[in-house]
Amino acid sequence: MTFSVIFLGFYNLFFFIVRLVAICVLPLRHNPSVAMTWLMVILFWPLPGGLLYLSLGSTKLPQKRRERHEKAVNRLEETLKMWPSPRKPVFTEKLESISKMGEKLGHWPVQYAREMELIDSTEVLVQNLVKDIDNARKNVTLLYYIFMKDHVTAPLVNALKNAAGRGVHCYLLLDELGSKNFLKKEGPSLLEAGIHLQRTLPLSRLRRTPLTARFDLRNHRKLAVIDCTTGYMGSHNMIEPSYGGKAKGREWKDLTLRVTGPIVEQIQGVFIQDWYVETNHVLTQCLSDITKEERGTYPLQTVPSGPAYETQNYQRLVASALFQARNRVTITTPYLIPDEGLLQALEVACLNGAKVDLIVPEKSDQFLVGNAARAYYSKLMEIGVNIYLYQPDLLHAKTMTVDEDLAFFGSSNFDIRSFALNFELNMVLYGKEEISELRKAQEKYLSGATKVDIEQWEKRPIRVKTVQGIAKLLSPIL
Repeated sequence: MTFSVIFLGFYNLFFFIVRLVAICVLPLRHNPSVAMTWLMVILFWPLPGGLLYLSLGSTKLPQKRRERHEKAVNRLEETLKMWPSPRKPVFTEKLESISKMGEKLGHWPVQYAREMELIDSTEVLVQNLVKDIDNARKNVTLLYYIFMKDHVTAPLVNALKNAAGRGVHCYLLLDELGSKNFLKKEGPSLLEAGIHLQRTLPLSRLRRTPLTARFDLRNHRKLAVIDCTTGYMGSHNMIEPSYGGKAKGREWKDLTLRVTGPIVEQIQGVFIQDWYVETNHVLTQCLSDITKEERGTYPLQTVPSGPAYETQNYQRLVASALFQARNRVTITTPYLIPDEGLLQALEVACLNGAKVDLIVPEKSDQFLVGNAARAYYSKLMEIGVNIYLYQPDLLHAKTMTVDEDLAFFGSSNFDIRSFALNFELNMVLYGKEEISELRKAQEKYLSGATKVDIEQWEKRPIRVKTVQGIAKLLSPIL
């Protein structure tokens, strides 16, 4: 027997064992759609697929990181008990059920904002942040997925350094993957200026540490809090809107909500939790500066989400709202890749008589994810969803309004990755006046979009359908 025959025999045996183990193990560890996707990858591509699964297959965080997150949540809940309870809003049955579910899933009750301002320009956002930081007296906390120093954001970096120089405690928490270049280039000067700089979800190529998760589990949150009296949250990354020309002549279109009043305590609480998970240090100074003020007009509710929570809490909240929709639903998102639950919720909304409009960018910045999203267009239109392609720029705002009195807003896309893998921060807005500005922003996006005709869509070339079909098969693990 020749060496080549023996090698071929061991080769086939090894790959048979890999496939057999995958068939035995994966269905027990994942839901059917995720398990089938990984099985397909491993069956067609045994060794690379198996290695890929070992790197990316588990969505669980390391035990130590989970324990820290649980401890941080418990600490904040104990602190909340010492604060005055927010007055109970008078809600309809629908809003009451959503608010109770939001509190159960995200640990934060409905709270109030005194002022609300919706910002749609990166330049205006930076100007507002700089002004607030220049007036800061105690603490500044910022958390962003992407942070770059460029001609738009440079004033913000300088404002942070100036604030630290006059004795303000400045804390900057950045995702290590999204802000990798900034951390490398600007990190030393920030530390030298007295800014407390911390990386979140540190990357580790060669080994796992007690706090290191798989590299594509990222902190996708965007928030800022100044003196625990003014807060920002939304979808803006801290980078000029062309992302260094990445969009090829187009700009990212985002939204950020600037709020004052008691609701800021919740945004600050999310930052304190994330800081504690990374550093094992409680920002007691920030906690003591929380004003405990009760004044406020607009009922809002903070809903953080991510793999540290037992369930996909934001997905459950969105689906619940869709099941109760009766008149109108408008969604804006860079990509909508629905799991079975979200797809069913959208179908039920349509069956209940709601007019469901989905506004997405005509062109996507990600090839595989964009094609996976487009693969669902036919099914979405079949169940009654109207799809509009936003053409002027790259729509990046993540919003959903339901009927006339409920809205969801924040950093989470309406896709499987955002619901299950990324750490996100979203806000629920209750009331007609509260969602009015968000509705106006959606109408503005709608005016720059073209409705997709299902008959024309079905005429796209076979090669395009094939690419989209393959991407759709991979969507549960994208």
